Amino acid sequence: MAFPPVSAGKGQVRKPTERRSPVKIDNERPIVAPAIDPSSEDKKSIDKNRRQFLGGVAAAATLGAIGLEPLVGGKESEAKASVITYAVDGRADASHHYRINTANAEDIDVPEQADNGDAKRFTDFSGNYSKALLHDGLAVPNLASYHSLKRALTSGEFSDFENIIVGTPGGGTNSKELGPQMALAFDLEGLDSHATVIPAAPSVASAQTAAEEVEHYWAALLRDVPFNEYLGSSSVAQAVADMNNLSFVNSSKNNQIPFPVTPQNLFRGQFFKGDGNVLGPYISQFLVQPRFLGVQPLSQQYQTFLPGTFNDFMTSPGVFQSIQNGGASVGSLRFDSAFRFVRDGRDLAAYTHVDAPYQAYLTAFLVMGSINVPLNPGNPYIGSETQKPFATLGSADAAGTIAEMATRALKAAWFHKWIKDLRLRPEEYGGLVQARLTGTTPVPQAAGALHPDVLNSAVLPMINSTYGSFLLPQAFPEGSPTMPCYPTGHGAVAGACITAIKFFFDCNHKIQPLLNAVSRNVVTPSDDGLSLSTYTGSDAAELDINGELNKLAFNISFGHGIHAGIHFRSSTFWSILLGEQIALSVLDDRAKSYNEPFTISITKFDGTIVTITNQ
Repeated sequence: MAFPPVSAGKGQVRKPTERRSPVKIDNERPIVAPAIDPSSEDKKSIDKNRRQFLGGVAAAATLGAIGLEPLVGGKESEAKASVITYAVDGRADASHHYRINTANAEDIDVPEQADNGDAKRFTDFSGNYSKALLHDGLAVPNLASYHSLKRALTSGEFSDFENIIVGTPGGGTNSKELGPQMALAFDLEGLDSHATVIPAAPSVASAQTAAEEVEHYWAALLRDVPFNEYLGSSSVAQAVADMNNLSFVNSSKNNQIPFPVTPQNLFRGQFFKGDGNVLGPYISQFLVQPRFLGVQPLSQQYQTFLPGTFNDFMTSPGVFQSIQNGGASVGSLRFDSAFRFVRDGRDLAAYTHVDAPYQAYLTAFLVMGSINVPLNPGNPYIGSETQKPFATLGSADAAGTIAEMATRALKAAWFHKWIKDLRLRPEEYGGLVQARLTGTTPVPQAAGALHPDVLNSAVLPMINSTYGSFLLPQAFPEGSPTMPCYPTGHGAVAGACITAIKFFFDCNHKIQPLLNAVSRNVVTPSDDGLSLSTYTGSDAAELDINGELNKLAFNISFGHGIHAGIHFRSSTFWSILLGEQIALSVLDDRAKSYNEPFTISITKFDGTIVTITNQ
């Protein structure tokens, strides 16, 4: 499948512009630095402190200032050299060159990326995200409030963010926008968030967004149907038939929803036709196989929500409008007293409601260790009779890198969320449907532009008869977090963390033989979630590590998205690829930091191969 071009790779370094001035630190290494012109004395001081950090008066003064003098060459020191002799200047120079070269390699200009045009088309901003702002009516944000948000995002000034006109000043957690300034944060490794590239979010008026909203409505009605029962469920059959009637699903533009939709692939992700996401049980093996965290057992049973429509929220127009204005949540979640394996959409929503960003991928790493997944074939320690890896290219490196990827992925996602796209949430789209079908005033401009596929769907009468409105039922009392929809934080973290896992392990292996070798098998949760059963599907032997990792990415992001009612499918799709984009740039940056020579290949989500090397 074709993807839009990502930002320039290594070797395509942008030339310095008027915003930067060339500076020399040693009169021999030209670098690109911020447009600050230190005096010659400043330059000499920088050079002297860098070169003499571990010796001489300058180093002593520096170390004393930060409390390290007694630890390095202080008065109590008797030794004059380390056990192993090393070149201080050479090490400092090598580190300096490495940092400068890496920074230059990531000095990439990406032209301003276009949005989908909804902000210009709908001048009342009803086609964009507006949760927690002040609203003048159902799905119609107050213009002064909206402009105050745009002013803050444009200026970047903390004071402007403090002056955003929210709908419920001084209210609870629903009344505050969630981390908009993360969109403006920098990082010291990998691509800058503003240099990452994904396409504009689909328009609120598009057939694609209509199809994705219909999918959400069906997922809400099917939250309590175990995935194992999809093949025999009459409600699932209705959902499949309705989805297959949607114009986008039938079109050549559809490269995200498996087609034709079947009970086997309903609510599953796909990067290319027939990939690992649509094989085997719905739930990835990495979300059900037991494992230890050190000596702490991880059963992979979780606290879930009780089934039933009493655990669906924001279906009253009054409650919906209050929460859109930042008001308090109405109702509270009811939890199951028994811990269960994830077996349906409501369980997945419960998992993602309070999970740590990289939790599922650290657990996947632990599961891989428990079934002895081999190291990536490019790992230089394979076959060594004198060494084994640990903090470089080993288990400690892998565990730390997985966690490290999360914040970098989130910064990239937040740039596209808050700066480029400001895509509305599925619950807000449901507000447009409610406004359109009930004739509320003031009339949201975007409500009149909704694609007929959503208005003519077989699911809407069922939603209305069940909940008394056309609003999208939410799995959480507060609905979505107070931040835009596109892309998803969960998906971006998934793409980044899973790419890191693929760097360390040979993920082309079939998973069943590895499980069998430790007296396990491919399993699926029972319908009540209290036990695991051996999966007997004919494709059990086809499942591989790559496919189950990719499936895990969709399980988590769709759990927070489609099953909870929070994110559109396309938001997940592109967020996973965004996370992969970030992870590959970080791994590329880090490659030359390793002393060990290696060339490591990774199978990307789209099935193509990419190589990371320091040779």
